[in-house]
Amino acid sequence: MSSGGILYVVGIGPGAEAHATPAALRAIAEAQVVVGYTTYIKLVRHLLEGKEIVRTGMTEEISRARAAVERARDGAIVTLVSSGDPGIYGMVGLVFQVLKDIGWRRGEPPELRIVPGVTALNSCASLMGAPLVHDFCGISLSDLLTPWPVIARRIEAAASADFVIGFYNPASGRRTRQIVEAQSIIRRYRSGETPVALVKSAYRKLQHAVLTDLDSFLNYEIGMLTTVLVGSSNTYVFEGYMVTPRGYTNKYTSDGEVLDGQHPGYSLVVAEPAEEKEEA
Repeated sequence: MSSGGILYVVGIGPGAEAHATPAALRAIAEAQVVVGYTTYIKLVRHLLEGKEIVRTGMTEEISRARAAVERARDGAIVTLVSSGDPGIYGMVGLVFQVLKDIGWRRGEPPELRIVPGVTALNSCASLMGAPLVHDFCGISLSDLLTPWPVIARRIEAAASADFVIGFYNPASGRRTRQIVEAQSIIRRYRSGETPVALVKSAYRKLQHAVLTDLDSFLNYEIGMLTTVLVGSSNTYVFEGYMVTPRGYTNKYTSDGEVLDGQHPGYSLVVAEPAEEKEEA
């Protein structure tokens, strides 16, 4: 075995080269071997001339990670590509599991370089306006690796805490009940008019986006390539855009003046609820 190579784990963003970072493009250009899921390889195929390509199908993530680590350990410059960001429902976690299994230590070959990318929440949000300007969370509805009761508890917690919620992997041909149950949970805490965005294949050829509401969004087609963005109780629709306000109106007027009792740079002052008077 040689002294070892370099393993890049790269997020290519939503798929369009215009939304891949220069660092991601450099990592692909530098690679001798490019490893990835077949669909993601197709998205960057115009960048792969003269390179060895290792592609695998759906549910073969472990073998993909292992192949990338082994080739890099043998001395090659390897780029493992992942859509979006490799650290958000991406391949980085599996790479670390493989490295842990082989007893790898930091400083030993292969050298690991993680390159971030634009994740689905970012790309979908940009098409819909400003839905993520205030607190939000991401939840995958796939129960292939996580028990459904765990996912349901997370949805309940996010809904009750009034987060904007981004659902990854909302449905597939064999998995349709989860998004229905997710709607049922959220409706306990939110109005049926709460804005909901459905974005399929953001910045790819089959891009399709719909802005609807909590009561109606299940009437539309939802699949594995769809990201579902559910607004908070403060999210509103403006000129066809989905907007979640940051909260400036709690402290400032529309002219930028500070409201009475508030102070720039200090915690928001919230009025204490009036105490109920005891009955005589």
